[in-house]
Amino acid sequence: MSDRPIVTRFAPSPTGYLHIGGARTALFNWLFARGRGGKFLLRIEDTDRERSTPEATDAILRGLTWLGLDWDGDVVSQFDRKDRHAEVAHEMLARGAAYKCFCTQTEIDTAREVARAQGRSTLFQSPWRDAEPSTHPDLPFVIRMKAPRDGATVIDDQVQGSVRIGNDQLDDMVCLRSDGTPTYMLAVVVDDHDMGVTHVIRGDDHLNNAARQAMVYAAMDWPEPVWAHIPLIHGADGKKLSKRHGAVGLEEYQVMGYPAAGVRNYLTRLGWSHGDDEFFTSAQATEWFTLEAIGRAPARLDFKKLENLCGQHIAHSDDAALLHELQAFLTVTERPALTNTQSDGLMTALYCLKDRAKTLPELIEKAHFILTSRPISMDERAEAALDSVSRGILIELTPHLQNVIWARDSLESAVAEIGAAHGLGMGKMAAPLRAALSGRSVTPSVFDMMLILGRDETCARLSEAAAYS
Repeated sequence: MSDRPIVTRFAPSPTGYLHIGGARTALFNWLFARGRGGKFLLRIEDTDRERSTPEATDAILRGLTWLGLDWDGDVVSQFDRKDRHAEVAHEMLARGAAYKCFCTQTEIDTAREVARAQGRSTLFQSPWRDAEPSTHPDLPFVIRMKAPRDGATVIDDQVQGSVRIGNDQLDDMVCLRSDGTPTYMLAVVVDDHDMGVTHVIRGDDHLNNAARQAMVYAAMDWPEPVWAHIPLIHGADGKKLSKRHGAVGLEEYQVMGYPAAGVRNYLTRLGWSHGDDEFFTSAQATEWFTLEAIGRAPARLDFKKLENLCGQHIAHSDDAALLHELQAFLTVTERPALTNTQSDGLMTALYCLKDRAKTLPELIEKAHFILTSRPISMDERAEAALDSVSRGILIELTPHLQNVIWARDSLESAVAEIGAAHGLGMGKMAAPLRAALSGRSVTPSVFDMMLILGRDETCARLSEAAAYS
């Protein structure tokens, strides 16, 4: 195994949204492969034709793309490979590792009821397991795996350690249904083998499946992959994550305005650690990530930690990249796109906005002064700051600003001078200036806003506010 190139995969079922836990599984697979020069593959497990939808597949692809998880090669459809799965089932049959079972569902249900009444295991044991082919009737049949009856199957898991599962807990699982369609348990193994997957990294709810799937590898003399079953994500109350805990679909996080880099950082840290490091880049995570550093206990979703990390990533973002993500956010939330003037102004303003927002909606709110236009609409607190005294001060200040050098020191001096003449400190002067320049009571520094807006726009807004009633 060590000589083979690393190949991981993410294999979601397209039956609904991409769960945040699934996104983390994809991320762990991506980090492990990318950090070792390997391949990260994507397979859509769409064999459940009644529940699988193209819309769900599209949502999965959109979510992974937004999160920044690129995959190698084409997306594989499990359903398209059904003939190959059936071929393997018949090969196992020829090898004597599987058998034809002609039992009806009624017979199986009856056998289980009898076993239950007698206090025995309800695992179905087919009477056709060792039957001679000459006794086979001309009836529909399924192909079942011959599971070992004695001893135990041991899964050497990179996260869970050595897991021992008694073979008396394993049934002769169905590999091929009577209509010739493969079961999930067979299809997964065949696909992983054919795709060259070396490491199966998935949720620990699949741990018991590994013991059953290992039988297929053994039956076909295929090398078994390295197993790594990661704990699920729980809510803050320690219970399995569900809608009651808040957003559980990955796209919900994009719609709420969390930056992708922040979500990536947070999900990486959720159940995995590198010392005490909390904030890190994807490049660092790729370099540091190991399966051994994944914890065995379920991780708990903490929105405050998520917001804190997202705020740090916004602050450290490249301006052009942040603007691009902001524009994508406006698109997915069906808000008006930025005009060229707004984009240019926002690029100029990001230096004083980035370290003040934890989400993209917060960033938009902080940037209101540059995104709005005259006449400036006032929120309630901003309107209250423009009393008659404040409007008079704005009338007095405006001519001074029309003549000063447009630099921070000069602007601060001009405002301080007018404030001193009225016995007002900078704090008292700031409120009406914030209102006049942005229509808001919480904004970046008034001097940053002035510098970004420029002399003409600043003076026009002050004059307009002075006449506000």
